[in-house]
Amino acid sequence: MEYRQFGRTGLRVSPICLGCMTFGREIDEQASLPIIQRALDAGINFFDTANVYGHGASEEIVGRALKEVRGRVVLASKVYGQMGDAPNDRGASRYHILNSVEDSLRRLQTDHLDLYQIHRFDPDTPLDETLRALDDLVRSGKVRYIGCSNFDAWQVMKALWIGDREHLVRFVSIQPRYNLVFREPEIDLLPMALSEGLAVIPYSPLAGGFLTGKYKPDEPIPPDTRLATAQWYQGIYVKDKNFRAVAAVAEYARQRGIPKEQLALAWVMSHPAVTAPIVGARTLAQLDTALAAHALKMTREERAEMSRIAEEA
Repeated sequence: MEYRQFGRTGLRVSPICLGCMTFGREIDEQASLPIIQRALDAGINFFDTANVYGHGASEEIVGRALKEVRGRVVLASKVYGQMGDAPNDRGASRYHILNSVEDSLRRLQTDHLDLYQIHRFDPDTPLDETLRALDDLVRSGKVRYIGCSNFDAWQVMKALWIGDREHLVRFVSIQPRYNLVFREPEIDLLPMALSEGLAVIPYSPLAGGFLTGKYKPDEPIPPDTRLATAQWYQGIYVKDKNFRAVAAVAEYARQRGIPKEQLALAWVMSHPAVTAPIVGARTLAQLDTALAAHALKMTREERAEMSRIAEEA
């Protein structure tokens, strides 16, 4: 497996990041461990979780699974979400960040995080407070690199400007939602990442399973699927135009003799700004689909054709 430069850093990561959101939340530890092992066997060295996934359960499972290979993997987690009932148990304040990182390190059974990300922009906390806390964590050795998730382009640029002004460690990566039916990051976020040398690790490359074709326009949402368990996804993806796009991409995939899931993942992977899409898996087959997508090596012309098909549906 090839390894890619992580933004402007000297860090090298696999072109697929295993997303661990499902572990401890949608599948138990017994089902999670074979997926993690298959990822390691395939050469994946990049794992992304968050303290809020399963209210800490994901970090605990990942920590136990990677304990023996900790020195060979890039381990990322995130902070922001509600982790308790107290008023300061959420957000990107210095208080919450410094408390949360200790809990994450304990659950992950490690003395440092390779990448620590702010899960969402916090409108109630000044960015300089957030960045100063992250800078202290890097200088203390508890965190190697910092990044952000679900930030708008202007929010990222403001953070970079504050970091430069105050001589603080800068964000090295962004984690946006990005797939064939959610392309807003193409407007300014991805061009900004290319301009500023930021690694891009997009999540939801299959639109919560929407691009697999498992959802039908005139049928109820199947139980135990992502759109059923995370109902806010329905507002993002359940639209007539998106159903038409899925059908058009499915026909394009049929003509080429390639599973549509592989093509949809390869499309995300082929964007020049993308470093490694975050691929969540509840089964070994889902992870194998991502590995097969990486092997496709989609050309610029093929990507443009898929983009056109989805847009014109």
